[in-house]
Amino acid sequence: MMSNGGFSSRNGASGPSYINGPFQNPITIHPSTQGYIVAQPSSTMTQSKAPLLPAPDNYNFKLCPQATPVSLYQSPSASSMPIRPPEGCSEPFAPSQPAACNHRMLLLPTSQSSSTPPVSNSFCQNLHQPISRQYEGHTHVGNAVNPNPALGSSLTSMAYSLGTPTPLFFGNASQSPGPPPASASNLPVPGPNAANAVPQTSNQLDRKLYGTPPAVGSPAAMGASPPLRPPGLLVSSVLPPPLADQNEAGPYPPQAGQMSKPAGTAYPSLEPGYQGIEGIPKPLPVHPPTQVYGFPPQQYQQPSVGPAQLSPSLSALSLQSQTPEALRVVNLLQERNILPPGPVPAPTPCLPQDLQKLNCSPEVFCSTLTSIPQTQALLNKAKLPLGLLLHPFKDLSQLPVVMSSSIVRCRSCRTYINPFVSFLDQRRWKCNLCYRVNDVPEDFMYNPVSRSYGEPHKRPEIQNATIEFIAPSEYMLRPPQPAVYLFVLDVSHNAVETGYLDVVCQSLLESLNSLPGDTRTKIGFITFDSMIHFYNLQEGLSQPQMLIVSDIEEIFLPTPDSLLVNLNECKELVRDLLKSLPQMFTKTMETHSALGPALQASFKLMSPTGGRVSVFQTQLPSLGVGALNSREDPNQRATAKDVQHLSPATDFYKKLALDCSGQQVAVDLFLLSGQYCDLATLGCVSRYSAGSIYFYPSYHSQHNPAQTERFQKDLKRYLTRKIGFEAVMRIRCTKGLSIHTFHGNFFVRSTDLLSLPNINPDAGFAVQMSIEENLVDMQVVSFQAALLYTSSKGERRIRVHTMCLPVVNSMSDIFAGADVQAIIGLLASMAVDRSVTASLSDARDAMTNAAIDSLISYRTSVLTIQQPGLLAPACLRLFPLYILALLKQKAFRTGTSTRLDDRVFAMCQLKYQPLIYLMLMIHPSLYRLDNLTDEGSLNINDCTIPQPGMLQLSVEKLNSEGAFLMDTGSEMYLWVGRNCNPTFLKQVLGVQNYATLPLNMNRLPELDTAESTRTRAFISWLREQRPFYPLLHIVRDESPLKASFMQNMIEDRTESALSYYEFLLHVQQQVSK
Repeated sequence: MMSNGGFSSRNGASGPSYINGPFQNPITIHPSTQGYIVAQPSSTMTQSKAPLLPAPDNYNFKLCPQATPVSLYQSPSASSMPIRPPEGCSEPFAPSQPAACNHRMLLLPTSQSSSTPPVSNSFCQNLHQPISRQYEGHTHVGNAVNPNPALGSSLTSMAYSLGTPTPLFFGNASQSPGPPPASASNLPVPGPNAANAVPQTSNQLDRKLYGTPPAVGSPAAMGASPPLRPPGLLVSSVLPPPLADQNEAGPYPPQAGQMSKPAGTAYPSLEPGYQGIEGIPKPLPVHPPTQVYGFPPQQYQQPSVGPAQLSPSLSALSLQSQTPEALRVVNLLQERNILPPGPVPAPTPCLPQDLQKLNCSPEVFCSTLTSIPQTQALLNKAKLPLGLLLHPFKDLSQLPVVMSSSIVRCRSCRTYINPFVSFLDQRRWKCNLCYRVNDVPEDFMYNPVSRSYGEPHKRPEIQNATIEFIAPSEYMLRPPQPAVYLFVLDVSHNAVETGYLDVVCQSLLESLNSLPGDTRTKIGFITFDSMIHFYNLQEGLSQPQMLIVSDIEEIFLPTPDSLLVNLNECKELVRDLLKSLPQMFTKTMETHSALGPALQASFKLMSPTGGRVSVFQTQLPSLGVGALNSREDPNQRATAKDVQHLSPATDFYKKLALDCSGQQVAVDLFLLSGQYCDLATLGCVSRYSAGSIYFYPSYHSQHNPAQTERFQKDLKRYLTRKIGFEAVMRIRCTKGLSIHTFHGNFFVRSTDLLSLPNINPDAGFAVQMSIEENLVDMQVVSFQAALLYTSSKGERRIRVHTMCLPVVNSMSDIFAGADVQAIIGLLASMAVDRSVTASLSDARDAMTNAAIDSLISYRTSVLTIQQPGLLAPACLRLFPLYILALLKQKAFRTGTSTRLDDRVFAMCQLKYQPLIYLMLMIHPSLYRLDNLTDEGSLNINDCTIPQPGMLQLSVEKLNSEGAFLMDTGSEMYLWVGRNCNPTFLKQVLGVQNYATLPLNMNRLPELDTAESTRTRAFISWLREQRPFYPLLHIVRDESPLKASFMQNMIEDRTESALSYYEFLLHVQQQVSK
């Protein structure tokens, strides 16, 4: 879990950074210190853009981690805009061998063709060809837009110097590097007729990604329609061979039996032996990666063992013998108490101890399978998804930061040197991704930890799987951009009525000195209703000047040079504006909203520098470009067989987001509304510009004070959290593995490169993987995520995460290494895409089939003795429960009244949130609070934190004499029973009896009692582990929020959904076919 201290950390713990090479007055660095920070440079950097530079390729720009020099990006629809220069070397560009890496994109189609053949309802679908369409000069394939169709998805890598005049060339990871091409004309330009183009065959549309699912429909009780045939969830350019032993199953039969208990009750009558069984499996041991800075002195002829040096004996390290608990057979129909008492730990990869202790933390970088199958056929047979989940910019209290004159990378695939490379001798190292042998640079021989020479394997880069580099000048073509913040505020009558403007202005006044940045930080403001209002804050004015542009059809900037001003120089004018802004529009009667023109003005204003645009919107846009009409029918919220309008109504906001991404501008959207705002359309402006989305339904500062408190807390975190600008992220993997689909908020610039104009510590990403080449000769594989960004202090930095996992060849080892929570996180993102591209019922069926398919595979391929019941390995015992939780989640539920914006926002969160927060959304935690004790408590900063056990989400765990806290991530419900202990009522809630408990109570009183201290300490501890602020609702039986509390009782039956036990019976019926 994230520590509280981690939120305030910037780029690591205090202390100096590593300095590369020996020097006269070395900084003393003790081995026990893990955070190293360099002093910020004091040099003043210009803010203007660099002139346009020629380059043979217009994909490599902003110094992607694979290729240092990069070329130019042209904004998709604003060719006249100044073009943002790339980050690269200071030397002239030299074409290198094309990086024809084996990472082939697998993307989702955005529209459904009427002639598309049917697709089975599972996430196993692997369509052979992308369904592409032309879109204003772009080739649009699924979620990615290629700004230049002629270039295809090839990423031509550029060369740069590392301290020597000889450029480093690199090409395909599978080939030895050859001489550079004579000219740029020698570079292959993949297109429709290129040799590596995907053949446009139509008879391969039914190939599978990880197995063939049963072609099933949905049970009637789950409210899903017969499966539609979408264009396909997945598209891959490389297909696995067909399997002879794929399991085929028929469609769902009608649900047998009648549900005898009313909604909201506990389990129906259970099978004998199912009740009262204590079968809680012991949690798997977790060995968090440690950062070791010293080994005993040794001769260099015997360096530490790297992955490439591992003997074949590693394959004999059977996971069954190492983690027998993971493969313990669990009969889900008999073992009632399968929920562990605390958080579910991630499985530990079966690696030699010296490698495992260096592995990346699973909170930052994890895989759905911690044991990678040798072949795609084996993966298909397991019926489990292979993917990665990343939290790349997570707040870390310990982050080694290295300052070096050169950064050591593989000359072929550009992998950063990491703990899992192999040192062949003192002067050579072998890349763990492409296996090329590289020379060890002279300055890398110096170890800044021990201040000794000749021990490269002890350097911090080799001892830390997560590390950050301060990039040298080779990684820049111009000074890093300053921190630039633009606030765009809705000031229509509806907006003023909500009272949000006072909260925003007051929060900004309080946080003005805490905004991340340096002396170059700029700030600006735009307000809008039916017109656009700019504010001149130029130094020397006695007060801010409002400049109004009423022509929203042809938007222009009235005074371009004085609308974004230096914050330090004009701070008093900014304060004056923030103090007067809420009163300026109190009497407005303007009801229209010209959001589209306001965003166009923001783009024009921010394009020269890049930065962050924060948009606050309270209603449906009604004027100018981007105007929308309501698409929601309130009468269809609960009765519709399939949910409509999950896709955007117009592509204006997506096009604008792509323009913003090209100019390094991210747009964050705050939606505060009590009415339908079409978040499915408006959200595109943040999704494709790597922004964030915040949603506050029914917001009103007077009528909904709890929502106001949440908005205040979120805004404070948003304004002061760490931020990275003009970022790109590349994910690399060992030769033989490939990436085909990304999930999150970004623009895909190439097959493995994500454009992130802004990066924040609360953003998560998911990646789907496939096995293109057999991994038979490998004992381990590695994955590396490299995030290149500009810090708010103007430093170019590279944060690198590397993970190493074993390769196995048995089904039992694959299942033993399954990470059930990571699997659920990946499936949730895939289901969101399926809901938009196909239908909600199709996505629901596919999630159910994911559980059925994996249990069929386990039963047929792993179990040696067939037994009756629904059998699962202990590591997947929670899989059906989590799938049912997803089906009942707001994003996917049917039969329950759900506002369209609420559903879409839940889908956005499933795609964007890191796994640690995502799981609370999917499966909330339930605790009993009226009997808290100090037994087993934690002691943090001299504060005692009780640790009550987690309860199953069923009303059978509730009783009228207790008080129970449900934590859903964004909200907390404290349900108080009618006969609750009077001591708890008096000493925690501050009321004399149950009858005097207020209906709308949203906070606990601070009472000077032991019970109150314990309860508040526990709730505060839960809140501090996440970046957002969860509301607390005190719920009585008569409270309107009781329905929301009960809807999260996932294991109970409702009017429109099965109970957990009934769902298990349904799954067993399919598995036993």
